[in-house]
Amino acid sequence: MSRLVSPHGGHGLHPLLLEGAAADEARRRAASLKQLKLSSREKGDLLMLGIGGFTPLAGFMGYADWKGVCDEMRLADGTFWPIPITLSTDAANAESIAEGSDVALVDRDSGELMALMTVAEKYRIDKRHECKQVFLTDDAEHPGVAMVMAQGEVNLAGPLHVLSQGGFPERYPGLYMTPAQTRDSFERLGWSKVAAFQTRNPMHRSHEYLAKVAIETCDGVLVHSLLGNLKPGDIPAEVRTRAIAVLIEKYFAPNTVVQSGYPLDMRYAGPREALLHAVFRQNYGCAYQILGRDHAGVGSYYGPFDAHKIFDEIPPDALEIRPMKIDWTFWCYACGGMASARTCPHGEADRLLVSGTKLRKWLSEGDAVPAEFSRPEVLDILRAYYAGIEARDKVEVKLSGHSAR
Repeated sequence: MSRLVSPHGGHGLHPLLLEGAAADEARRRAASLKQLKLSSREKGDLLMLGIGGFTPLAGFMGYADWKGVCDEMRLADGTFWPIPITLSTDAANAESIAEGSDVALVDRDSGELMALMTVAEKYRIDKRHECKQVFLTDDAEHPGVAMVMAQGEVNLAGPLHVLSQGGFPERYPGLYMTPAQTRDSFERLGWSKVAAFQTRNPMHRSHEYLAKVAIETCDGVLVHSLLGNLKPGDIPAEVRTRAIAVLIEKYFAPNTVVQSGYPLDMRYAGPREALLHAVFRQNYGCAYQILGRDHAGVGSYYGPFDAHKIFDEIPPDALEIRPMKIDWTFWCYACGGMASARTCPHGEADRLLVSGTKLRKWLSEGDAVPAEFSRPEVLDILRAYYAGIEARDKVEVKLSGHSAR
């Protein structure tokens, strides 16, 4: 019997991915069905539904679930859930789809068949209400708000049969893992108490410190990288995961870290997204979610520790996974190492605050990066990436100059 935490909802993993003969039959049926195109965010959500990452959801949410999640962070049946998982289309498309009929869901960019859905419900929502509840703002400059406001006018819901993993297993072999696979990895390692470390950035010294603090009290850490789309300026997954891999190889004890990735896009929903991360990390087998500064935040929309506070505001039985809250972390020259605001007595003059934003700025501008900020092997990978961007930009400028003449 597994000693890992139970999947969310308490009834085992609930993947919606069809395989074998059932998948072949569904693909044949899809050839004659009306197609609906998925946005990048919807595709990521679909993939998580397929692999069981969004257990216990059985598909995209209907109106009662949408409203309950927005207003009370609960599905209609009372199950805790912090962010709406919805599918939308334009009014004309929705009008042409009869309730009870099947539709084929395809990737908007590649045209790949992703799933079949029986449309059980069509409904309209107040998008601004969703934004204010989930993102705490309806400012169009917020990238998550922009995603919601760009949705179609009508949401569709109903039973879902997923037919693809979106090419992630082939693109990230050995890195992309389903919840069943991470659970198997933890079992093989003999782990029962696992902490999840969320990252959309390469790991600098502060991230390394957070993970190692967790390893001191847990069996191991799942370094879980987002593999879906980010906002412009963020470092691509291929580069980020290579930098993380070399850090783990050089600076972590063997068999203390599992590196993996998942297929979602970032929503930048701050506190609510921290809760969503906790929900699906519980499905992946983690007992703790590491929470540092500004988890899943963007700009100045959220306070640095709002994601800590929200875990104190939800019912104690909402989740089996627990937050591992860690204060500001930094390099302290007086202490001679990494420290946090809870452990270091020294002032700001002795502290080098570490952030992904600051690191990206230094690298993109070609500035020197202090050794206390990031490991040299990580910096080598990141400098090569930024040098490649600079070289491409120079070529494009040169080519555009030739075309102008």
